[in-house]
Amino acid sequence: MISHRYRAALVAAALLGTANMAPPGSVNFRYGPGFHATTPSGYSILVLRPSGITVELLGLVECPEIEGMQQVSQGLNAKVISPQGIPVNHFPHHFSFRITATLRRPIPEPPDQVVNTEQDPQQFLLSLRFRLKVYHGLSMHQIDPDSVTLIGVPGDIAYDERIFRVQFDVDDLPVTDRLILEAVSPQGEAVSHFPFVML
Repeated sequence: MISHRYRAALVAAALLGTANMAPPGSVNFRYGPGFHATTPSGYSILVLRPSGITVELLGLVECPEIEGMQQVSQGLNAKVISPQGIPVNHFPHHFSFRITATLRRPIPEPPDQVVNTEQDPQQFLLSLRFRLKVYHGLSMHQIDPDSVTLIGVPGDIAYDERIFRVQFDVDDLPVTDRLILEAVSPQGEAVSHFPFVML
C-alpha cells in the first residue's frame, strides 16, 4: 500500500501540477538514486461531512539544495553525503512544501479521514492552514511557515483546486530529525501529514 501510494502521488502530483502552473512553478521530476530537488511527499483522501465531497491533498517537497545528495550505509552507520562526497549534518535552512488540494479526479481508494465542516468545499480548500512538526528523538517542537503563497487561480475566484507553496526558513536541524508538515482544517484538526526525511 505504501509503495502504491508513493507512485500514485508522484503521478497525480505531476498531472495536477501542470494544470495551473506557469514555468516558475512547474514540476520537473528527476529520477535515479539519491535525493532530488522536487520529491513526492505522499497524499491523503478526505471526505467532508455532511456534503460527502471528496478532497485530495497531494504533497511535494521542494528543496534544490538536496539535489544529488545520497544516503549511504544503513542503521547506525547511515549518513547523508553531498554530490561531492562531503558528509551533510543538517537539513537545508530553506525549503518548501507544495500542497495541492483538489476536488477533481478522485483517486479510487477509501478515505483516510472524515472531516466535519459546514463550509462550502471550495471555501474549505482556501481555509487550510499548515504547521511543521520537528521530531528529535522523543522530543517535538513546532515551526510556523515563513510564508504561505497561493499559486495559480486567485483566491477570490471560485475554483475546485488550490495549490499552496508553504515555505520555511529554519535553524540547524540535524538530518536525523523527522520533519512532518501537517495540513490543518479551519477547526484546528490535522487532516494530512507530509514527511521530509533524510535519514
